[in-house]
Amino acid sequence: MSVDPMAYEAQFFGFTPQTCLLRIYIAFQDHLFEVMQAVEQVILKKLEGIPDSEISPVQIRKCTEKFLCFMKGRFDNLFGKMEQLLLQSVLCIPPNILLPEDKCQETHPFSEEKFQLLKKEIEELQEKYKVELCTEQALLAELEEQKTVKAKLKETLTFFDELENIGRDHGTSNFRESLVSLVQNCRKLQNIRDNVEKQSKRLETR
Repeated sequence: MSVDPMAYEAQFFGFTPQTCLLRIYIAFQDHLFEVMQAVEQVILKKLEGIPDSEISPVQIRKCTEKFLCFMKGRFDNLFGKMEQLLLQSVLCIPPNILLPEDKCQETHPFSEEKFQLLKKEIEELQEKYKVELCTEQALLAELEEQKTVKAKLKETLTFFDELENIGRDHGTSNFRESLVSLVQNCRKLQNIRDNVEKQSKRLETR
């Protein structure tokens, strides 16, 4: 069998010429084996009708196998010539012929250099796409974080509004001023506590 892949012929036929010829070869061999088996059975039946025959079934089998090897050798020789003829003259596409789907190559030839440039451009576009995809994912994550912060801020503002309403209910006119005053008083109390602790430490050391 030919080792040439004949890819262009496979594109046209839908199968490789070598596969077609291999199937023909196998089919003929199977048919030859079946014919020889049938011939052997006929000869054996004929011998059964001949009394005192000196030819045994074993001799018939040996002769059948010998004739089969002879026929197979002749067939292989003839099939090799037929295969060469079919692959070169029948199942091949001449090098100057283009299939209909490849006609555009006549008006738009594509060299190896152009192919490499196009391949490089595709790789660059793929890299840009990956970068843009990562950027989009980062923006989406930041947007989700902003939504969370916004929700927390809204909760905090709601909490302060509720405190201000409570302060109004208890006679505090301006909750923010009261809150500032409360913070200042807390700082004063913290300073007093610190002074008390210092005085206590001095008394303990005496």
